[in-house]
Amino acid sequence: MEMNQPIGQTPLDGRPDGLVGRPVDRIDGRLKVTGLAPYAYETQALRNPAYGFIVEARIARGGIRSIDTAAARLAPGVIHVMTHENVPAQGERREQVWPQLQGTEIRFFGQPVAFVVAETFEQARAAAALVAVQYDAQPPKASLKDALGEAYKPKPAQTDPDSQAGDFEGAFGAAPVQLDVTYTTPPQVHAQMEPHATIAAWDGDKVVLQTANQMLNRGQKSLAGLLGLPPENVRLVSRYIGGGFGSKLQVQPEGVLAVLAAKAIGRPVKVAMTRQQEFHCASHRTGTIQRVRLGADRDGRLSALAHESWSDATPGDQFFETSANVTRSLYAAPHRLTRHRIANLNVPVTSAMRAPGEAVGQLAFECAMDELAEQLGIDPIELRVRNEPAEDPEKKVPFTVRQLVPCMREGARLFGWDKRGDAGSRREGRFMLGMGMSAAARLNPLMPSAARVRLGPDGYLTVRMAMTDIGTGTYTILAQIAGEMMGLPVERIRVEIGDTAYPMAAGSGGSFGAGSAGSALYVACDNLRQALLKAGDLRPDDAVFADGAVRAGNRTVTLAELAGRDGMEAAGEIKPGSLKERYSHYSFGAHFAEVAVDADTGEVRLRRMLGVFTGGRILNAKTARSQAIGGMIFGVGAALMEDGVLDPRYGSFVNRDLAEYHVPAHADVPEIEAVFLPERDDKANPLKSKGLGELGICGAGAALANAVYNATCVRVRDYPLTLDKLLPGLEEREGRVQRRS
Repeated sequence: MEMNQPIGQTPLDGRPDGLVGRPVDRIDGRLKVTGLAPYAYETQALRNPAYGFIVEARIARGGIRSIDTAAARLAPGVIHVMTHENVPAQGERREQVWPQLQGTEIRFFGQPVAFVVAETFEQARAAAALVAVQYDAQPPKASLKDALGEAYKPKPAQTDPDSQAGDFEGAFGAAPVQLDVTYTTPPQVHAQMEPHATIAAWDGDKVVLQTANQMLNRGQKSLAGLLGLPPENVRLVSRYIGGGFGSKLQVQPEGVLAVLAAKAIGRPVKVAMTRQQEFHCASHRTGTIQRVRLGADRDGRLSALAHESWSDATPGDQFFETSANVTRSLYAAPHRLTRHRIANLNVPVTSAMRAPGEAVGQLAFECAMDELAEQLGIDPIELRVRNEPAEDPEKKVPFTVRQLVPCMREGARLFGWDKRGDAGSRREGRFMLGMGMSAAARLNPLMPSAARVRLGPDGYLTVRMAMTDIGTGTYTILAQIAGEMMGLPVERIRVEIGDTAYPMAAGSGGSFGAGSAGSALYVACDNLRQALLKAGDLRPDDAVFADGAVRAGNRTVTLAELAGRDGMEAAGEIKPGSLKERYSHYSFGAHFAEVAVDADTGEVRLRRMLGVFTGGRILNAKTARSQAIGGMIFGVGAALMEDGVLDPRYGSFVNRDLAEYHVPAHADVPEIEAVFLPERDDKANPLKSKGLGELGICGAGAALANAVYNATCVRVRDYPLTLDKLLPGLEEREGRVQRRS
């Protein structure tokens, strides 16, 4: 099925009390809380594995002068030591799946330079410490600010890095009100609970990876290309994933090294990164420098809008943070400019992290809108309403459904926005109080996916597809969709996912997982329904699937009877069609935050937070709320604490563990709530749903930053908003107050 026309009435529309939408508990929950859900490193499918350990480069730029592995090879339990001198041949990089140990060039600190395989993990780790590497080191390039003069326009990544409409420079120069500000965001690290892990085993010229990977078919294709194998000879299995947030969108070094070593020793090889290795061997979100310029009349209507972003990438790569892409569709302005540039630095690999582009882009742009509102003396919500576009400002096509203004209005009502007050006007003892808000917007793509369903003679339905569950509830949502379509309870649905041996699926990423995989399953179930009706000679116009049976006219037949002794199968697929170009596809929302700032120390404490979102049809009320709140907590971290600190002398992260790279804990997140407005998007997919996994983070941090300004009258444009950045402004403000008095 291709999405070429809006979706009309479906079986999901006729049953408001159906399974889809209910807050159904996770069907895999018991396995997880009892420790019976096997994650990649825990799987027992591949027997008698050896253990691998990565040796990292201790410089960020230069080359390997010599490498001595003699002591490591003689260490207890060691089976194999792999370096650039004996690594098997590999092809070129494929979609950020990099060849490993090739050549002597060092591009970043932590780059794998050797791989030790032993009988136990402890033996491999101990032997890895015996590998002696001599380097010819050069001073690394590790500062984005210092490299701006070398920045260049990258190759297009789905969309062009630049966009332009009208005459921005002329309109900005003529605007009665102008704003020109620069915001910076630091490197951020995914910090997912489960580290990257793989067990690889060969059978002839075929290899199986039990691995932690979000997008199995993409990983299969990329790894096969790297190894010079047909895709069908590479199988990825990933039943359960302990978080990814984008770090597991592609096969990481541990996966490639496990495959190569397993081939060399003729035995499965098992490897997991340590938490410290996660900060260098795996990917992270690049830092950004973003310049926002806004030109408006004195009523707040934008005439000129520009958003420029600079980010960094590992030498040889052109991945860039698409920070300004969301700006292209957010607000109306006739004269527009967006631009992305990258500089290649000697830093670990940068890649996608939750809501790539929108997450950091809205940290800057939504604060700039708040600054413009303050400059004009207009309520921040009202400023956004006055610049609400009638269509996508740059694509010049209508939005599928756009409820940004209702989200802001409802959020203001629920949050008590009318009690906000002017900047610096509210106080509670030594704490300065403030409220802030921001818009939220996230692209809502549909990706090709397929599914197969089988109704057995026992009346149970089995769902199979190469979809993944990264803790978001995929197992449960698929069971709900199949259950409602077939009139079965979730207890009679078997969901089998996480294996490239099953039909191709989009995977978990980009907020397209549930909509894409769920739509493929919907089509497969609809095809099975038609086949069952035909087999039973039942009229389709009044057929009702419920309680494990089909009622049509005056007949009721059980699904087991219709399936017959051999059961019955059906397949389905979904593809984006012409609607992708004819409409602008976004999810929208609004964030509200209240903070308290200690006037003496500058410490910021979040007091409460609210997100109001539209996500099309909500597939599971419980998991949807969980996803939205999880994204909002990500925004809290980005605003107040997350900072991957790079030492420019060595190009290494100095805070490379969860003790020093602080992510929000319970004490950092008090009262937080997410609300969904009713919506059906008939141009998105057959489910009429939208992606939610990343919408919650978009704009969330900006709402906190705007609240901090409202509390203190101090604007910090360098994230995160730590007390050392606030204190100078607080001291200056206190001095102004004292001078006036």
